[in-house]
Amino acid sequence: MRAAVLTGPGVVEVAADWPEPDCGPDDVVLAVRAVGVCGSDLTVFDGKRAVPGLPWALGHEAIGDIVRVGANVAPARVGERVAIEPNFPCLRCPACAAGRTAVCPDRRILGINEPGVLRELVAVPARFAWSAPRGLPDEDLVCVEPLAVALAALGRAGVRPAERCLVVGAGSQGLLVCLALQALGAVPVVVDPHEGRLATAVELGAAPMPADGLFPVVFETSGAPPALETAVERAAPDGRIVLIGQSAVPARLSTFTVVQRRLSLLGCLIYDHPGDFAASVARAGELRPGRILRGRFPLARVSDAFAQARELPGKTWITFEHLEVAPR
Repeated sequence: MRAAVLTGPGVVEVAADWPEPDCGPDDVVLAVRAVGVCGSDLTVFDGKRAVPGLPWALGHEAIGDIVRVGANVAPARVGERVAIEPNFPCLRCPACAAGRTAVCPDRRILGINEPGVLRELVAVPARFAWSAPRGLPDEDLVCVEPLAVALAALGRAGVRPAERCLVVGAGSQGLLVCLALQALGAVPVVVDPHEGRLATAVELGAAPMPADGLFPVVFETSGAPPALETAVERAAPDGRIVLIGQSAVPARLSTFTVVQRRLSLLGCLIYDHPGDFAASVARAGELRPGRILRGRFPLARVSDAFAQARELPGKTWITFEHLEVAPR
């Protein structure tokens, strides 16, 4: 079968003879319809995030149709259209027992420490394959996983309706945070040096950041080290700075400002299983996260998709030939 595989930093190829997956007794196998591209995928593509070996199957934000089930899975699930929850906590450790599965020390992550989903067929544990609500378009379904990140971050920050919130970074995660804020009744204000990304955020209802003014809640979504400085500078006294973006490069932080304004820094790592992902699936029809999709590429052009993802406004996604997307 075909798979998009990383063969070296910045080099992605379509392998025609990738092995088909085995279906364990608690697994389902799905024919992949589409895969979203996100920042963590790009760090693997760049060679900045180590993977177990090369060639390496990329991607983690997949949707598809169940075509085979294991012995312990209901046969009626064959034919279901599903979204994959790509983080598999062990469900046995103290963190998992406490419901904090995001910080499970043995978490398996598709595309990072487990082979990714940019393949024609993928096997995953059945409990991590979430059935699509009836009538939900594929465009919205493929954004369910990053939407879960955004919704979990809003919950961790305790955002209240009518609060003005600054979103630093208008990449795909920043755009989803903006949509989630609007649905809550909060007011998203956004800043991004990329004119196209900023324009996309404004098109979706966010306001551009004014030259002055402070915000009770600031979401840093880009992971760019200078963005943390912006977040701290624009946080109001007793403000919450919510960190979603990640970088291994140290960022400068003024502890004077943090202490004098009594700021709180909240690290937000993905979401907790199963509640956060279930909430994202349930709310996808309301929030319509597929509105952030812009660059669409077929599997044959996967190399172009990864090469252009950082510069294209909105979210990039890769579709397989059997996918037919109805016009909106």
